[in-house]
Amino acid sequence: MESESIVYGCIRDWPSESPAESRLRREINRQVLDELPAGDAWSFLGREMFACCEQPGDGLYQTQVIHFGASYRTVEYEWSLWIKQFEALLKRLYWASAVVHLETELNGTHTFRWESDSGSHSPQEGELRVRCAWEREGGLRG
Repeated sequence: MESESIVYGCIRDWPSESPAESRLRREINRQVLDELPAGDAWSFLGREMFACCEQPGDGLYQTQVIHFGASYRTVEYEWSLWIKQFEALLKRLYWASAVVHLETELNGTHTFRWESDSGSHSPQEGELRVRCAWEREGGLRG
């Protein structure tokens, strides 16, 4: 059996003084996620792997949290392509920070973090300017 990789994490929006502004950002983020390929059509990122709470009081206090997860066959060998697709998605969303955990059977766990230079990213900003750091835990599992 081939090695399995698990990828999971979350994308966080920022709180706003304006409920209307927050609602609009949530709606736009939901539209972007709904445009992702579904079923067998996706290679690395697909609609089914993302979820978020839609309404205040239903798991949403002030900040929208988009959570995601999927399992892959040895995705670490194509990790640069996964990151490229993920960053293309981030360019289209409203967010303040994102974290991705990559768990591999042979190479341990890696954590990747994106933070917007200004504390928030809007799709209108075009170029993605982030600080990305990665951390590594563990090694070969016995």
